[in-house]
Amino acid sequence: MSTSQLLAELVPPREFSQATFSTYVPHTEFPSQSQARDKAKAFAEGKGSRKLFGRSESESVGIYLDGGFGVGKTHLLASIWHTFRGKKAFGSFISYTSLIGALGFAEAIVALSRFELICIDEFELDDPGDTMMMSRLINELSAKGIKFAATSNTPPNALGEGRFAAADFQREIHGIADKFQMLRIDGEDHRHRPIEQVGKAFSASEMEIWLADCQKAATALDEFDAVLRHLSTIHPSRYGRLLEGIEALGLVNCHVLDNQVDALRFVAFVDRAYEAQLKIRATGTPLTEVFSASYLSGGYRKKYLRAVSRLGAMTE
Repeated sequence: MSTSQLLAELVPPREFSQATFSTYVPHTEFPSQSQARDKAKAFAEGKGSRKLFGRSESESVGIYLDGGFGVGKTHLLASIWHTFRGKKAFGSFISYTSLIGALGFAEAIVALSRFELICIDEFELDDPGDTMMMSRLINELSAKGIKFAATSNTPPNALGEGRFAAADFQREIHGIADKFQMLRIDGEDHRHRPIEQVGKAFSASEMEIWLADCQKAATALDEFDAVLRHLSTIHPSRYGRLLEGIEALGLVNCHVLDNQVDALRFVAFVDRAYEAQLKIRATGTPLTEVFSASYLSGGYRKKYLRAVSRLGAMTE
């Protein structure tokens, strides 16, 4: 993929392609939601309250939306992107690390320098190497006058554990943390998704019936291991291309992953599938159970929990 092709993919996912501040409906019992919406809108429009001393909000390098799972952070981030008048990019944290991996850090800086606003969804704080790389990216691009908007990555079933990550974010983006507006968003998961995902595997006959029902949609049917092998042969920045034009995906003979490299590749694939709003069915082990207990409690816990939640949503 060329640099221009990689950059062309940095737009909000299908679910938020029409997101606006007017369609974000804050809950009245959580005033921080309407406050965050108003401040995010002011940031996107280049407005802000004036201050007698120090920096006004309009002069902020960035804005950070910090809240629990399902309070509308991505909706607000996409609204910022749609409202901002200027060259802009929108991608998940892994989209930018994949871009750096594909181009190299120096070339990625050159490529991203063409934008005036960069939106980063699900900023990951659990991988020291990637976090340091993104911190450096933000510092170097902010020096060029580029602004940022970001959200945190709260695990979906943390029940308040580590729910607010602003302090961690400020600590990691060395040098410019004080130039970010930190907006805390309280609230409950507006989709009312279950805390624990109950997996479901389908029989071969159920898979055939489902595929037949999806006959008007573009479908794909693959062996789970074949998909994992193929993912190992291409760069994660290309995973989205695999799913172009696909609306429904059947995976056959799924099983618990015993290789963490394969597991993390599959997490990246799940992120792209979720952004594309795919419907997924599987035979064998339920997709919500392919990550072992040791992975779900290890250093990449947040990545796996996010993937489990998204797999549950795509298989419902």
